Amino acid sequence: MTDLNRLYSDQRTWATGQGANQDYRTAFQRDYDRIIFSPAFRKLQNKTQVFPLPGTTFVHNRLTHSLEVASVGRSLGHLVGHFFASRYKSELSKESRYFYKHNLAYVISSAALCHDIGNPAFGHSGEDAVAQYFVENEGLIRPLLSEAEWQDLTQFEGNANAIRVLTHAQSGKSKGGMLLTYSTLSAIAKYPCESSAKDKNFLRLRKFGFFQSEKEIFVRMAEQTGMKKIQDSPVSFARHPFVWLTEAADDICYNIIDFEDAHRLQIIDHGTCLELLKNIVVELGEVQPEEIERKLSVVTDKNDAIAYLRAKAISVLTQLVYERYVIHHEKLLAGEFETSLFDLILNKSVALQQIRDFSFEHIYRHKSVMEIELAGYRVMGTLLSYFVPAVVKEKNQRTKEESLTLSLLPEPHRYEGKDVYHQILGVIDFITMMTDDEALEFYRKMTGIQIGINL
Repeated sequence: MTDLNRLYSDQRTWATGQGANQDYRTAFQRDYDRIIFSPAFRKLQNKTQVFPLPGTTFVHNRLTHSLEVASVGRSLGHLVGHFFASRYKSELSKESRYFYKHNLAYVISSAALCHDIGNPAFGHSGEDAVAQYFVENEGLIRPLLSEAEWQDLTQFEGNANAIRVLTHAQSGKSKGGMLLTYSTLSAIAKYPCESSAKDKNFLRLRKFGFFQSEKEIFVRMAEQTGMKKIQDSPVSFARHPFVWLTEAADDICYNIIDFEDAHRLQIIDHGTCLELLKNIVVELGEVQPEEIERKLSVVTDKNDAIAYLRAKAISVLTQLVYERYVIHHEKLLAGEFETSLFDLILNKSVALQQIRDFSFEHIYRHKSVMEIELAGYRVMGTLLSYFVPAVVKEKNQRTKEESLTLSLLPEPHRYEGKDVYHQILGVIDFITMMTDDEALEFYRKMTGIQIGINL
């Protein structure tokens, strides 16, 4: 089993040496604050979670989703941290006992805050659109890249992009990105391998966790936090024990809260939503139906009734995830666990499976969701088609239009003098950091649909 004393590190992606000892916050508390105050986090406010631009009806965007995942993650971190501090008290140093009792909750909540920070506009279709652009333009771009670099682009992944957003130093900016601790970074690394290693280790990971540009810093982070290496070439690690908690917090929130959003948008009728959420609380929480009915009998507002059941369901699922983490903690610590903690509950719960089935059929295939996915393909693909051909050419080979296009690329995203791979990543950085509205407005301007100055 992995040594619990080696699982965390307050070392950051770049040593600043700027008076950290005089700060009343721990290193892990500072991670949380750095993320909250970052521009990349604020931009999540106008990025699609599931339902696009819903007008005056409040539903979740990437930012509110991330805040709620952080809340659940904090609870899980607190529970598991106290379990480790108590169960392994004799094996832990004094510093480690303090970390698990007081700081693991901050690590998980910080990781949860930024777990979606690398996702482009328009939900998962934005990711797919980036990858598809490069697949369709293989003849132009592939000869200019290594095989590993090409795999990064044609399998573009928001999780890998998150590591880049958090650690990459843009032109003219501080080294180390947000300067987060290795612990927080390890807790978001759901897919700890490079693009050419996915599907090849025992976890059969469908995705990957870092680009070639961040490979060195990822390996350093993995080594500093005791991650078990699976293979050297291509690089692949077992998941860090903390990341299972971040993943579970995300799974709990989107499975339950997407359902609540669909109710607010009247995609699900009130009776169906009420019944399915009630079933979770009764089945998994071992709560008597009469107790639920007594509470609901005094809540006449339909949205409040659903909110009450949503809160109960999340509380029940949080406790069940914690219990399963404890049961399987030795395998988790050894890097030998293979199934998500949420799926352990899902596979034995009729109520959860009903919600999952209903969501796939009626929410994720809803017309408005399909429309935003199609928009993502068109908008993201078109923006890339303007910038990428321009950056892959030598300066004297660019057309006037391509030169004008590159003049619109902000200075922090220009990597002139670097190889083609890094210049393309600069374009991807620029486009994927846009919100839904920013990407749509830029698309309109680039295609001539909208002309003029917005003040």
